[in-house]
Amino acid sequence: MSAPEIIKVCGITTLEDALAAVEGGATAIGFNFYPGSKRYIQPERATPIAASLPKHILTVGVFVNEEPETVDLIAGRTGIHVAQLHGNEGPHQIPDNVRVWKAFRVDENFDVSELDAFPTVEAFLLDGPAGSEFGGAGIPFAWGLAAGATRRILIAGGLDASNVRQAIREAHPWGVDACSKIESSPGRKDRAKMMDFLKAATQAEESQ
Repeated sequence: MSAPEIIKVCGITTLEDALAAVEGGATAIGFNFYPGSKRYIQPERATPIAASLPKHILTVGVFVNEEPETVDLIAGRTGIHVAQLHGNEGPHQIPDNVRVWKAFRVDENFDVSELDAFPTVEAFLLDGPAGSEFGGAGIPFAWGLAAGATRRILIAGGLDASNVRQAIREAHPWGVDACSKIESSPGRKDRAKMMDFLKAATQAEESQ
């Protein structure tokens, strides 16, 4: 078992939290551009945060059921590297001018072959059930359901220091993504919880 290539901290709303995440070993920082989210950040507020990060850090914008043209426009304005589509977007609603990760909520009916309908997507973020919300519910899913995927997978949903190594062991993902379980309040990170998560994820290969 080795550490994932992508270790993402999502729901960032301050430069302080973003820089702390990078210091702790995060390789990707996520901004939620969905106005209905408790972690919503206006694109114009995210722009200077993204610009202040080291060049090798991936910046990811979360969108929900947004028009592809709007996603491309916001990505261009903010300079983010990746658009994470977290709604009910179909294969014909994929933006053209930015890298795309497509999110799926996983339950007992999830079929990994569903991912094949999105040939142009770079990776898939598999999240736990969120009810009427689009992510951020902090509920894990059965990680083994992702193990048979032939595409790049990121695991999200209820990850923190207590379980991220187990998720990596069971799913062998390209990336892991933490948000609500490492917060002190929506949009603000608990420094100790975030650092513990990052340490556990980056040192996963040492826990075999």
